[in-house]
Amino acid sequence: MTLLVSWIGIDSRKVASIYIAADSRISWANLANFDHGRKVFAFNKYPDILGYCGDVMFPSIVLGQIVEMADNGLLFKENYKCKQKFEAIKEKLIQIFHKYPHHINGITQDSLQIIHASRESDNCTNFFCHLIEWKRDKGWSGKKLIFPEKSDTLAILGSGAVEFNKNYERYIQGPNKSTSRNVFHCFCDTLFNSKDINCGGAPQLVGIYSKPESTAKKFGIIKDKKRYLFGSQIDDLINFNNIEWRNDLFELCDGNTMKKFEKAQKQPNQLKRY
Repeated sequence: MTLLVSWIGIDSRKVASIYIAADSRISWANLANFDHGRKVFAFNKYPDILGYCGDVMFPSIVLGQIVEMADNGLLFKENYKCKQKFEAIKEKLIQIFHKYPHHINGITQDSLQIIHASRESDNCTNFFCHLIEWKRDKGWSGKKLIFPEKSDTLAILGSGAVEFNKNYERYIQGPNKSTSRNVFHCFCDTLFNSKDINCGGAPQLVGIYSKPESTAKKFGIIKDKKRYLFGSQIDDLINFNNIEWRNDLFELCDGNTMKKFEKAQKQPNQLKRY
């Protein structure tokens, strides 16, 4: 299963960002784990991000295909609004799913949830977030996620949700409450101390900002003095600062040294369990 958390950052009473974070573990019952599975996606040419939990094989294959379709101009028209992009993603997702052998026991889990967050291209303060869900006994459904008035969670999904919610009770009373970093602090603290054997690996993170003409952001994650991108360790590669790096404190870091940039804001977590 998964721990997947989406949250919104609000600055001066306007939406400034939306993020999706997930763990990286794929499990086969209690038989085996693989801690390098991709669960979040960012479009290269659009301010759109996706994340999933539940069934693994279908979304891990198809969401990457959908992102490529969009980035190559095949899925969205140039003037599409967020709702139109959501509908295009949903329709293609369901179309492909009809060809998938989901009726065979063991091929598909009983549920699948996908988060889609977007921002209008012509209005950088107008954000949008939907949850798409499939259940074996009910089929497909969806709902628009309601934005809170302050920085807070939008969705908490997966088998790790119970542990996160319990831990978040401490964090929403802590010194960083009502901040975007507070949610990521709690996410990492929960993941690194989880007793759920189906949650693990490095965090992975994508986001969108209220910056005019910006597209979605992919973040590298620094954990235990190692570099990860979408759950895969990449210490043997090059040009690390081609992407933005964050540590478990949500601090902006240098990809080469793996340390916080000297001028970057400190983001201490007094509630972190060591």
